[in-house]
Amino acid sequence: MKHRLIGIMTATVAAAALLGVAAVGQTSREAASVTDVKVPAKVGDFRLVDQNSIAHDLYYHKNAPAVVIVSQVNGSPFVHDLVPALNALKAKYADKGVVFYMMNSTPVNDEIAVKQEAEKIGIDMPVLIDDAQLIGENLGISHVGEAFVIDPKGWKVAYHGPIDDRFSGRSAKPKAAVKTAYLADTLDSLLAGEGVQVSTAKLESPSIAFPQRDHQADFVKISYANDVAPILQKNCVACHSEGGIAPFAMDSYQKVKGFAPMIREVIRNDRMPPYNADPHIGKFSGDLNLSNKDAQTLVHWIEAGAARGDSAIDPLKASAKPAPEWPLGKPDFIITLPPFKVPASGVVDYQYPKVANELKEDHWLRATTVIAGDRQAVHHLLSNGVGSYAVGAESVVFQKGSGSWVEPGTPFQFQMHYTPYGKETTDVTRVGLYFYPKDAPPTIVRRSAVIANINIDIPAGKAHHKEVAYLDFPEDATIYSIFPHAHYRGENAHIYLQKPGGKEELILSLPQYDFNWQRFYDFAAPIKVPKGSRIVTRYEYDNSPNNLANPDPTREITWGEQSFDEMQYTAIAFRWDDETVANQKPEYMTELNSGRMMGILDTNIDGKVEKSEVRGRMSKMLLANFDKLDANKDGALEAPELAVVSKMMGRRAQKDASEQDLH
Repeated sequence: MKHRLIGIMTATVAAAALLGVAAVGQTSREAASVTDVKVPAKVGDFRLVDQNSIAHDLYYHKNAPAVVIVSQVNGSPFVHDLVPALNALKAKYADKGVVFYMMNSTPVNDEIAVKQEAEKIGIDMPVLIDDAQLIGENLGISHVGEAFVIDPKGWKVAYHGPIDDRFSGRSAKPKAAVKTAYLADTLDSLLAGEGVQVSTAKLESPSIAFPQRDHQADFVKISYANDVAPILQKNCVACHSEGGIAPFAMDSYQKVKGFAPMIREVIRNDRMPPYNADPHIGKFSGDLNLSNKDAQTLVHWIEAGAARGDSAIDPLKASAKPAPEWPLGKPDFIITLPPFKVPASGVVDYQYPKVANELKEDHWLRATTVIAGDRQAVHHLLSNGVGSYAVGAESVVFQKGSGSWVEPGTPFQFQMHYTPYGKETTDVTRVGLYFYPKDAPPTIVRRSAVIANINIDIPAGKAHHKEVAYLDFPEDATIYSIFPHAHYRGENAHIYLQKPGGKEELILSLPQYDFNWQRFYDFAAPIKVPKGSRIVTRYEYDNSPNNLANPDPTREITWGEQSFDEMQYTAIAFRWDDETVANQKPEYMTELNSGRMMGILDTNIDGKVEKSEVRGRMSKMLLANFDKLDANKDGALEAPELAVVSKMMGRRAQKDASEQDLH
């Protein structure tokens, strides 16, 4: 290898940091200032979402030989010229395990804009969206097309600069011959276990503005009392209080200061606050995501030393109070489940307790709260219409004017999933019910449905395994909220509305599914579902050793009730548009449920099932009877032909396919 040696330079770059970014995301050199930008000695972990609403964690790639990150800006001619060369490098090192990313750290661009740009210029890799600029400013990005090679053995930056000498000047020269292949040479050295000869090289491409970084000397002026404490009170204290669901209380400066490094880490990793819906996809009531400004304030305050400041008042201490027993207030009626002893270890079969219904008259339900007796032991609770619970979700408040009917005398039935955690415990779970006043009943019947794919089959050791299932809506409907559910191997979940004609709209995205925090995601504006539309659920699963939560990457995983198996389960709360409390349409639910089997089996979503699509738990029975069911002998099962399958399945499969609603 022939290098134009520059030597081991100090990890600083004299970069022109801009004062502004053009509306289309292009960099501007007007009124540029010079700033020393330091590359960190060690790159901390982070999580960012790409242009396809998929989350990526840096430390997930701990076993990769290298991680490459190249800065990207929408509308940049420099990036346009660089992309073919970068795509070629990605292809060259694909079978060697090198991970390639681009990163967009311009706050004016969102996922949709970046996705459109990536498709337009042919970017063949994830583009990480760093719109808060926290990762880019810490990594030391300063120029368009700046490459960083991160060595997972120690997470140090092995090289940063242009990908090769053609892209080191103010403008790119993609047609010129490569004289010094900085990026490729670095990767070859790491793959060979040799020392990197060039750690940085001069780069004069257009610069990228990081206004906050340019004023980092002012971070010490961030006020705990006036700036930090209000953010924590607004976003964190409800859970982080005495008796709350969080593991510690944010009730003083001293407590926050002690946990400051952890707070910085969970913000950079997007683990806290625990709200997994992609903020770029749709809008939700009760959205817990931090704003970019609030995230910047907290991280910059911590990085500047998390100073107490000179305020005599500690707002967190002054306002500290225990979490209320019932967050929605005292319930109108409380159901207490029978005590259940959870062993310290082993597997506990699902429990199905029944509780006598002591209600003397019927009621319309408007909200529920489940208080698990032991949050560590209770994985989930399902019921016959009087509440649900999963880890991280305790209360469900129905949309205004909608309700579900609770009949007196009918026993309350529950499904309880317990998970031993190393200590024997006795759980006594309670369910609080909140009713509409008798003189002000709801006008809308709140309905629920489940898309449960019992045929999932995840190969051993495989990451990014895709599964799909859907449900057709036979009449006009309006969706209020959606509850995606998987287990430890759940990687991400995307929910689409496919309208008649086939056009799909992504309405809910969980770029990173988190088994520890599950909830209903309530749409700020309910989603209209025209007759003949379908809700399509696409989940990905990570059964690889890189998934630290994976119980056993050597197993092939199928549907199962226990957490070490898997589920693709999506609960939907909705209404039929022409149904009212006074004019109910139960026949719509019958028609809706009759299409579940098609949505499970039809993996290519074309409205029919071919033999090649038959797999999983029902495959033996279906394939043995396929030709008999295929009445028109066209080689596929259509909805009327598939309708008879439910009768052939038997009670056990019927239960698997329908599952109880999460309400």
